[in-house]
Amino acid sequence: MNNFERYYETIEFLEGLSNLPLKGDYMVRRGNLDAYLKKMRHFLELLGNPDHAYKIIHITGTSGKGSVTNILHEVLHASGKKVGSFTSPFVTTSIEKIRVGELFISPDELADIVDYLKPYIEQEYLHSPYGRPSYFEIFLAIALVYFQRQKCEWVVLEVGLGGRYDATNVIAPPVISAITNIDYDHTSILGKTLREIAHDKAGIIKKGSDFFTTENRSPLLKKFREICKNKKAIFHLVSSGKDYRKSNTDLVASIARHVGVSEGDIATGIKKASLPCRFEVVQKKPLVILDGAHNRAKMRSTVANLKNVSFDKLHLVIGMADNKDDQSILKEIIPLADSVYITRFQIKDRKCAHPKVLAKRCEKFLRKGVDVSTYLDSHQALSRALSQAKGNDLVLVTGSFFLAGDLRKRWVPEKTILTRRKSF
Repeated sequence: MNNFERYYETIEFLEGLSNLPLKGDYMVRRGNLDAYLKKMRHFLELLGNPDHAYKIIHITGTSGKGSVTNILHEVLHASGKKVGSFTSPFVTTSIEKIRVGELFISPDELADIVDYLKPYIEQEYLHSPYGRPSYFEIFLAIALVYFQRQKCEWVVLEVGLGGRYDATNVIAPPVISAITNIDYDHTSILGKTLREIAHDKAGIIKKGSDFFTTENRSPLLKKFREICKNKKAIFHLVSSGKDYRKSNTDLVASIARHVGVSEGDIATGIKKASLPCRFEVVQKKPLVILDGAHNRAKMRSTVANLKNVSFDKLHLVIGMADNKDDQSILKEIIPLADSVYITRFQIKDRKCAHPKVLAKRCEKFLRKGVDVSTYLDSHQALSRALSQAKGNDLVLVTGSFFLAGDLRKRWVPEKTILTRRKSF
């Protein structure tokens, strides 16, 4: 019986590297920004450039990039292509970031690749002018090596943050790059205006590639067209409505047609695609939905989805990271709630917004008579919401993937995912 001790030891090693200093922190974006790219490129060159072994589709955007990556993976898989994908963050356990075909990377194979990487990580730490690779950079390297070993034909790569200076942007020139949309998120890193954010994300557009987007605002499209012209990239505008899910599937369908996937395989892949903690129903009576919406655009999508769900009262379990624009997120969802349970996620290396502060900021958005309570233990918050909900009510867990993913373990234990290598 596999208790996954080796896997847990491997993850502990990777997470434990955070007690060594980084020469530059991408989440702060200080110093020479190009150094982030040089560091990752240097690391991949040591590994023999595994990213040169397959064709890459590179995806970014403020919201929907994970969904587009997943749906496109399913569509390419349905067409018979050997496809891998890399996404972030994971929902419940680390293997969820890396997938080939229908399965996540196995816990043992992930451990094998980390053992292979350890001498190179140490070499970078001791001798590289750029310092050691970060946790995210190492995980990206694990994925790229795995895709090479699996002999993937296609890889769908989700940007971690932004685009221009993200570690994924050192890859061999992608065949296709795509931007889902532009909105306000990570403004302290990507810029305070939509044009600045768009400029950062458009950094993934490469010379001679095809570029697709569903973003339709004229000033942003003008910027994308200018960059495509300068890069001699081919611009494709995908017309779509305001429905976020339809925009995602329209974008996938356009990319898939471009690479020769049939309409039948596109329909099959779209139908099969499903992502954990993206408006995921995990229980009925009371209905429980997990949704990792963590910015304004994502929360607007969540609110739009709620209009298609029948329920009596909404019991809201919510927590956020401390670097989010909590006011814009709370404004979208709090007025709909009949009771609010504010809590926090328990990931060690990410700071959460303090529940007491969020509770105060909720006040101006609450309907009269709605109760707000705070919990430092997210599992207690969920248990209280479930105990108060009647059979026809809805319990919605949202505000953070970390929160939704941790509470998802109540229905889908981590060991189940490690054994099945599937999230659903």
